[in-house]
Amino acid sequence: EAVAADWMLEFACSCLCRHFGDKSGAEFRRWSDVAQALINGFSKTPTHQKKTVYLCQLLIRIAKGKSLELQFENGQTISPLESALSFWTLLEKEEIKLEKLHEDIRRLIQIQIVAVHIENGYFKEATEVLERLFTDSESDKPFRVMLTTVIKNKDPYVPLLQSFSYSLLISKIKSYIELFMKENETNFLIQEATKYAESKGLESTALQNKSVNVSDNDKSDLDTKQRFVLRIILLRDGTFLSHVNGRMQNCCLNGDSSLCWIYINCLLGLNNLQNVENHEVSACGRRRQRWTYKEDLELKSGVKMFGVGNWAKILAHGDFNNRTSVMLKDRWRTLCRID
Repeated sequence: EAVAADWMLEFACSCLCRHFGDKSGAEFRRWSDVAQALINGFSKTPTHQKKTVYLCQLLIRIAKGKSLELQFENGQTISPLESALSFWTLLEKEEIKLEKLHEDIRRLIQIQIVAVHIENGYFKEATEVLERLFTDSESDKPFRVMLTTVIKNKDPYVPLLQSFSYSLLISKIKSYIELFMKENETNFLIQEATKYAESKGLESTALQNKSVNVSDNDKSDLDTKQRFVLRIILLRDGTFLSHVNGRMQNCCLNGDSSLCWIYINCLLGLNNLQNVENHEVSACGRRRQRWTYKEDLELKSGVKMFGVGNWAKILAHGDFNNRTSVMLKDRWRTLCRID
């Protein structure tokens, strides 16, 4: 299970990196749910996965950086960007050498934390954040003075904030992602899915620029892994190739549902792939079905245990009848209105 979770986390992180900054954000949100569910499954972050976990948490929080109503840290009323700053600090500790890019990103996050509060009219909170994040050091002091003036004037459109904008932060994070992806080109799931697709003459978009040798240990039980990872790689296009009557056929699936089923089977050790295939066939002809009283109880119990928003985890641990995390979210909204 631990090995399977490692593979999936690496792949989920790769997908988060690819979709970070997308205009629609749908794919990014989907993979955010998967990554968060996998990370929550760790009792302790594995040493070799620290950088991957920290990057996933950073990207999820940066993407929600403008939403002050969101709280990522239990018991702490800090903004998504301030939470992101803590993960950026952890990421910096994992770096062998800190470059100017690291310094630029840190400064941009700090300034944007203050800027977002100002933009939303939370001037008192902006002052409190400023006191926490900016010291009297030579590097911090100029920014501290300028931001104090901005808060006093209550003007979010000053040149300083335009020069250290949220869009520039996104751009710098993308530059960091490029470096991270180059350092982590040996993603096992991507390698094997690409190889399998190519060996079958299937059209697939390569997710890496060069091939990497796979060790003999990795090749064990490769047939099972290939069947599993082919389904994952084709999620990007919203389709699966499933074996039906001995032939490869396109099968349209709800991406969110597919991800959850893959995640569940991944954690079960990749030895129940037939369930995924059966689920693919039934999902193609899925019709709208009523929520049962038992499912409502499962949903309420899951929210109580894992909290609102952790739909992928609630789905993975609950007893639901052919549901997706999106369905869980929509049903919860309905239940809240009814109550």
